[in-house]
Amino acid sequence: MSVGSAVAALVSAELAQPVDPRVVEMAAAVAAQHGAAARAVLFYGSCLREAQLDGLMLDFYLIVSDYRAAYERRWLAHANRLIPPNVFPFAYKGLSAKYAVLSEMDFARLCGVQADNVSVWARFAQPARLVWAADDAARASAVSAVAQAGPTLLGLALPGVAAERRGDARAVFDFGFSMTYKAELRAERKGRGGSIIDSAPDYYDALFDAAKADGLINPAAPVNAREMAAAERLWRRLQRRGKWLSVIRLIKASFTFAGGIDYLAWKINRHAGTQIVIRPWQRRHPLIAAIMLLPRLMASRAVG
Repeated sequence: MSVGSAVAALVSAELAQPVDPRVVEMAAAVAAQHGAAARAVLFYGSCLREAQLDGLMLDFYLIVSDYRAAYERRWLAHANRLIPPNVFPFAYKGLSAKYAVLSEMDFARLCGVQADNVSVWARFAQPARLVWAADDAARASAVSAVAQAGPTLLGLALPGVAAERRGDARAVFDFGFSMTYKAELRAERKGRGGSIIDSAPDYYDALFDAAKADGLINPAAPVNAREMAAAERLWRRLQRRGKWLSVIRLIKASFTFAGGIDYLAWKINRHAGTQIVIRPWQRRHPLIAAIMLLPRLMASRAVG
């Protein structure tokens, strides 16, 4: 997808909005963990809308030039390349965060229609902030990638929206977000997509209008039965793959994430409604424990 000037300008301005100075400092510290390979750091998620950050878990994406250059340990580079992203915990001056690592190439791919899962473009179709960049080229690359995310969601969502509502930005975004929740390990309450839109309604209206102006979507175009069926098949494929990728990433996090098995249990309990308690032996053998937790995760119907 070639992003037009209206979407790129809107996304660039949104990414440049100011944030708490502590977030900027923390982003620079995250980048410093990976030396010259660090290209950009993006701040996203629910904490973006919070004035009080203490006690919360902030979310960042670190974009790097190359996985091998980003790590001292080669196996971490292999893990990041095979099952992106790697996720790590981070603490800085009393704040807690986790950050995911993607290469510039993978970030651009996973924000666009060529992505084989929703995890990246679903997040960056929402407002985010570019809080650190190595140079102007890195900044431009990050903006270009993020600018694909909103049009990707809109293009996939439009065929599933009733014809008379396809011109309504809220209806299209709401449908799109609701479908992405079914593609991950989420036990989100009904209407969660609507609450996301309520947090920045002007931005979503503007993004919808910009995508129309750039010719990236055409809500007035008729959608025939074949196109609707193709869109439904694509969503089902994304949802099946997304659930299994979520499981694989959680298992991977059990040994790439410090205290990973506890993180794994927290994620499963939070999104699948289970009450898993980690035992001492599981902390000593996190990979075995993670594999043994898989049947419980499947039984919860979080994966299907």
